[in-house]
Amino acid sequence: MAEDHIGWSAAERAEIANHTSNKSWTYIDRSEVPAGRSLVRLIWVYKRKRSGALKARLCVQGCSQVHGVDYDQTFCATLRPTSLRTLSSIAATCGLRMRRWDFVAAYLHGELEDGEV
Repeated sequence: MAEDHIGWSAAERAEIANHTSNKSWTYIDRSEVPAGRSLVRLIWVYKRKRSGALKARLCVQGCSQVHGVDYDQTFCATLRPTSLRTLSSIAATCGLRMRRWDFVAAYLHGELEDGEV
């Protein structure tokens, strides 16, 4: 299973590269954390796709967050109905079949206001 180790390492590097290129985080020193705040812990989630591809996601460990301190709202990116209708229309016009989508790092493109973390 040595090849899996190499594959998982590559999947982790791809995930880190996505976060870095999308500027979804800022590296800070522990001494820079404001008083009364704590760093949010991260965990790796691994998945082997049906195609055999290895996927690694870096996720916030939600149980380490405190409502009102670490966050004040939640958000789940979804496809707008108008976008789905547009894609369906294009597929029908071109005689294409729609099955499923897998957008790599789509969740990294959300816009946050200052102070939202």
